[in-house]
Amino acid sequence: MFSELIEFLPCETPDAWVEEALIQQDLLLIDHANCEKKAAATAMNLMYRHTNKPELLKKMSQLAREELLHFQQLVEILQQKKIEYVRLSPSRYAAGLRALISTDEKQQLTDTLIVGAFIEARSCERFAKLAPFLDHRLEKFYNSLLKSESRHFQDYLTLARQNSRADIAEKLRYIAAKEKQLILQADDTFRFHSGPPA
Repeated sequence: MFSELIEFLPCETPDAWVEEALIQQDLLLIDHANCEKKAAATAMNLMYRHTNKPELLKKMSQLAREELLHFQQLVEILQQKKIEYVRLSPSRYAAGLRALISTDEKQQLTDTLIVGAFIEARSCERFAKLAPFLDHRLEKFYNSLLKSESRHFQDYLTLARQNSRADIAEKLRYIAAKEKQLILQADDTFRFHSGPPA
């Protein structure tokens, strides 16, 4: 599943981002916690809006539970490391991808699910990139996330195909091009999903 995920992404995370993440580990952990909380909220929102889709309800309820558990684990890590959990401005990454979601209600669900697949896949790729350079506890934690997060990517992609009226290949290419741009373009603000530092 992980090899499929890497093949799905249009590019690798630049080494410059990894280097910056290791320098800014406090910010990395805070924003990672934010990402887990937002992922749970997105899953819950989909459940509220699409009550007539049993497969989606099942997958999103499992995903929301797992993301909230990851959030709880990160809050505990922050406490142990004496890092204050503070509000951060969002990265341009998620906003950039969400801007591609159609306003047409029939297409909106499919687009939201495709964007979810890219966000989960990118998160997973970054866990794998970072893990070898982190302290033992964080390395173990990030490696433990790989299995569930790669399944989340797969669930989003499967649901996108199931709920689309047409083949999603063209939309995948379109969103992949934007995702690549967001990942490779230099960023003024470091975040879990930011580009390399400007």
